[in-house]
Amino acid sequence: MPLYMDRHDIDGLTAQSLADAHDKDLKVQDKYGANYMTYWHDEARGHVFCLCDAPSKEIAVQVHRESHGLVPHEIIEVDRTTVEAFLGSIEEPTSSLSITPVLTTEPQSENPFRTILFTDLAGSTAFTRELGDAKAMVLLRTHNAIVREAVRAHGGREVKHTGDGFMVAFASVSLAVQCAIAILRAFEGYNIQNPDAALHLRIGLSAGEPVAEDEDLFGATVQLAARLCDCAKNDSILVASVVRDLCLGKKLPFIDEGERSLKGFDRPVRVYTVQWLDAS
Repeated sequence: MPLYMDRHDIDGLTAQSLADAHDKDLKVQDKYGANYMTYWHDEARGHVFCLCDAPSKEIAVQVHRESHGLVPHEIIEVDRTTVEAFLGSIEEPTSSLSITPVLTTEPQSENPFRTILFTDLAGSTAFTRELGDAKAMVLLRTHNAIVREAVRAHGGREVKHTGDGFMVAFASVSLAVQCAIAILRAFEGYNIQNPDAALHLRIGLSAGEPVAEDEDLFGATVQLAARLCDCAKNDSILVASVVRDLCLGKKLPFIDEGERSLKGFDRPVRVYTVQWLDAS
């Protein structure tokens, strides 16, 4: 049975109202042979996303229409392999399923130490020129959804969206690296299913004590992560030596790439790549 993801553009919904709406879907779905698996909320942008098995798009919409009347603004068929690559195994929902925000705030801590992750979508300007604005925006939304779900699943905080990439902060160094791996694995799955619309990312990570101001982060740690992202090859993760050192014992595979001279840094920086294809 096809798998569908829909998007509702709704501001002001509470976690409880969303949970109630999902429970109503579960009570109606059997009538139509559908299965609403999960949902999540991008509160900052007023978007709600639902994932379901259904015989058709029309049936998936009808469940919403009959159960609570919140009809989606957009619904697309998605590939199960791609979804599971960044959501994990898709489980049957329970009636008490609670909301899972897409933009999860990192664990609160007085410790200013953070791992900073930058992503960059390679060739975004070129495919905008080749495909046109409308089709390019569809690909960009796919890119955004994949990255944000991996960030949510690994406890990161989206600091900013750069248009064709993200800046994300983590309290945990190992979770930041695992998030980077999850992102590239998700795009690998997507690209296998969509070879004519393949998306390729570069990722850079550093760690330290960035300066926080107005919900943004600044300083050498941030600049280094951005420079490493710029230097990374397509479909690769480039990290500073501090990231590798703090992941000792985590069984994450790093390869020493030697020292690099980076713009804005007086001395060469030792960098490592993460062998994400072989990472367990």
